[in-house]
Amino acid sequence: MTLTWFSFRTLLNWQTLGWFISVSMILLGMQKLRDVESFSTMFLNYDLLARKWVPYAYVYPWVETGAGVLMTGMMLTWLAAPAALFIATIGAVSVFKAVYIDKRDLKCACTGGGTNVPLGFVSLTENLMMMGMAIVMLWNLIS
Repeated sequence: MTLTWFSFRTLLNWQTLGWFISVSMILLGMQKLRDVESFSTMFLNYDLLARKWVPYAYVYPWVETGAGVLMTGMMLTWLAAPAALFIATIGAVSVFKAVYIDKRDLKCACTGGGTNVPLGFVSLTENLMMMGMAIVMLWNLIS
């Protein structure tokens, strides 16, 4: 809300939601970067792309953090939005499959390694919000 007030002299508008999501991406990405090894170990338990290509587990936190920074600054949308959409879509599909189809009881790597956050609704919501923001940014870019 502080960013919204500073930029628009109002407490809430649609940009507030966008900044909430992008700043959350930065903070969660930084949590993952604190211990990339633990994060990647947990991430490999459920992420479909990381299971096929292990380096993706190490790249993911950098992409999430970088896309969040660019989205917060509303810079390089042509790069940030597709990157966020890519990782969020794979994440959403992976979480949905692991939790709701395979019925696996896993811990989420969303806050980095070594946490007891269960993989499920919160993880899926995080990915869906990131997808939504990326789609809106892409839509605004082409229209």
